[in-house]
Amino acid sequence: MGQSGDARKAGSLELLSVNFNQDVTCFACGTNSGFRVYNCEPFKETFRREFNNAGVGIVEMLFRCNILAIVGGGAAPRFPPNKVMIWDDHQGRCIGELSFRSQVRAVRLRRDKIVVALEHKVLMYNFADLRLEHSTETLANPHGLAALSPAPEHNVLACPGLHCGQVRVELYDVRRTRFIQAHAAALACLTLSQDGRLLATASERGTLVRIHSTADGSKLQELRRGADPACIYSIAFSRGAEWLAVSSDKGTVHVFSLDRGRAGAPGGGAAAADAAAAAGGGAGAGSGGAADGGLRNPVSAFSFVSSILPMPYFASERSFAQFRLPEETRSIVGFGPGPATLVVASLAGSFYTAAFDPERGGACEQRSYCKFVELEGDAGA
Repeated sequence: MGQSGDARKAGSLELLSVNFNQDVTCFACGTNSGFRVYNCEPFKETFRREFNNAGVGIVEMLFRCNILAIVGGGAAPRFPPNKVMIWDDHQGRCIGELSFRSQVRAVRLRRDKIVVALEHKVLMYNFADLRLEHSTETLANPHGLAALSPAPEHNVLACPGLHCGQVRVELYDVRRTRFIQAHAAALACLTLSQDGRLLATASERGTLVRIHSTADGSKLQELRRGADPACIYSIAFSRGAEWLAVSSDKGTVHVFSLDRGRAGAPGGGAAAADAAAAAGGGAGAGSGGAADGGLRNPVSAFSFVSSILPMPYFASERSFAQFRLPEETRSIVGFGPGPATLVVASLAGSFYTAAFDPERGGACEQRSYCKFVELEGDAGA
């Protein structure tokens, strides 16, 4: 998960991207003069590498090890933007590279694979020898949408398909490909759970997040961020996939409770919602309304206008907890090491931790705030 594109300036420094590692214990940011790595808990700068005003646009960590994938960026790139450089920080140099005919849009890592997203193609390489193992054509993918399951027991890749709103899911362990028509509009964000069993997607409309099973492609849950269109910046599953967090340009991080019972039932989303409504667990059900004792996101209570708004509006679930950011800027969200905790990093150079009540939900409590980069104008604020 990461954000890039809208550089933010701090004097002569520009933040080009920010990206969590696979288990959200660290994050890295690319700047117009190198890159920096930070530890989330406790928060501290781990190291930085400066390249004499030469920029790094993408920094992808491999958990907490010394190997990173970096791509040049900014006005004066340190490396060509069409190359992925494998950086060994113990040696302080590149130990391998992958070269392409077009600009690299994103890189994803797991311990045995490297995935590179280009404008119209996603490629997978073996990490040990950089051998190409698989490539697939995609619809135009300027934001480099691609997700790779980090857990060793499952090797799953998700990327855009060849049709608007479609996701292609590669289940490499069973040599199977799934095509999921997740949205009618173009995709804006997608992510996988740690084990690759669940896929979460949002479209450019930014009102709904949908959860699908990667095993059979069935829709399991539909989550409503809001009624107004929004630009979704990031989506994150908790480690056990009990929760889902979403950040957007509206300045609020939304946390949703995931239905673990429904996640194990292929075919599920709408049918399960209908069954719940028939049993009296429909509109207005709160966290205590689940027949199986699980938590529930509230659903729309405005059933009296159902003749005006489409029915899917009422089937979707609203967020269980919310964290309002003091600043409206590009941000990424993840789940912290503690129970029911969030971590948020932004291109404004801010890092937040927050906690939510896993029983009652509602507003999150901000636990800490750090400014890891002082931006131009901050001193007078």
